[in-house]
Amino acid sequence: MKLAILSCGPTSYSTMRLKEAALQRGHNVKVLNTLKFAIDLQKGVPSLFYRQKELSTYDAALPRIGASITYYGTAVVRQFQEMDVFCANTAHGIANSRDKLRSLQILSRHHIGIPRTTFVRDKKDVLPAIARVGGAPVIIKLIEGTQGIGVLLAESIKAAESIIELLQSQKQNVLIQKFVAESKGRDIRAFVVGDRVVAAMRRVAQGQEFRSNVHRGGVAEAVELSPEYAETAVRAAQILGLQVAGVDMLEGKTGPQIMEVNSSPGLEGIETCTGLDIAGAVIEYIAAQVDFPEIDVRQRLTVSKGYGVSEIYLPEGSKFEGMTIAETQLRDQDINVLTLYRDAKVIPNPKESRVLEANDKLLCFGKLESMRGMIPEKTRRRRRPSIADLPPEIPTEALSDDSEDADDQ
Repeated sequence: MKLAILSCGPTSYSTMRLKEAALQRGHNVKVLNTLKFAIDLQKGVPSLFYRQKELSTYDAALPRIGASITYYGTAVVRQFQEMDVFCANTAHGIANSRDKLRSLQILSRHHIGIPRTTFVRDKKDVLPAIARVGGAPVIIKLIEGTQGIGVLLAESIKAAESIIELLQSQKQNVLIQKFVAESKGRDIRAFVVGDRVVAAMRRVAQGQEFRSNVHRGGVAEAVELSPEYAETAVRAAQILGLQVAGVDMLEGKTGPQIMEVNSSPGLEGIETCTGLDIAGAVIEYIAAQVDFPEIDVRQRLTVSKGYGVSEIYLPEGSKFEGMTIAETQLRDQDINVLTLYRDAKVIPNPKESRVLEANDKLLCFGKLESMRGMIPEKTRRRRRPSIADLPPEIPTEALSDDSEDADDQ
């Protein structure tokens, strides 16, 4: 496999470890500075130039896109994708994760725990927003902050008002978030590769510091995750479109609460803490995907006129309630059920004998007109588009260096 590691920090721990792991496994690997690419576009021939020379052929790219170069970095990754080079994280996934508000908006429609969060601009909305998340103390976050930078704890409503007013006066967008008291000063970082957590650590803040980031002086210890926490981490990464991610979770009374999902997680802290070869796991995953790649159905299925992917919700009283999938005769209407979502459960490729229940969601591929006819008229009017219907967003600029995490600096 010929692998390109896209990084502006060739001497950072994470970049060096990934290169070392690839070389140890007999792969041809090069570290390429993301900012040295030129993107050329012409009919039918997307191409890249690197340091004024046309880029040679690569099998895979591993993006380590720094937050300060989000827009250009994701453009380069997108071009690799258009050239049919496997990318460990897609441009769409990186853009989703980089903006804290956007990532929480996407996660909020799924059965995944997140701290109660609100986003306001009008000064009159601040007090009601604080009340809705549970009152003081509250966490105030810059939407594009990283490494614990731009994360503040306001102990009182007055303090929260003052902080928000100051930040908004500086043209900063801020989130107001519920303070999860039982998890004060500690969180869990799960390192997700593909469909599994390859390592996890608990980070504990020191002294009066409430932020547990290693960059803020937090102390880390290896931890074995329960199935609930591991499944939550993997699902959060997959929902945002990431295959390699660092998922940060609070340990709430009701279970895991997703704080943030990082598309360029640092390796130093978690490898040192756990003693595991996480870089090797990343490289092995990429090599396996090059041999048998997954595809982005949102792009590939558009070539089949009249066909696509959609999410069908079965409300109380649905005619399909109590039926097996076979009894619905969906196949006769040219509709295939890919995944069934039931509460927090995800059931891929459900059997024909599976009995459907009220409030189930079916992710289906098939004739769009047939699927449209399955949705009751009232539901159809207020139905939001599924992720399959939406184009990737233009990524936003962010604020940091070579990688999102302190471990990678």
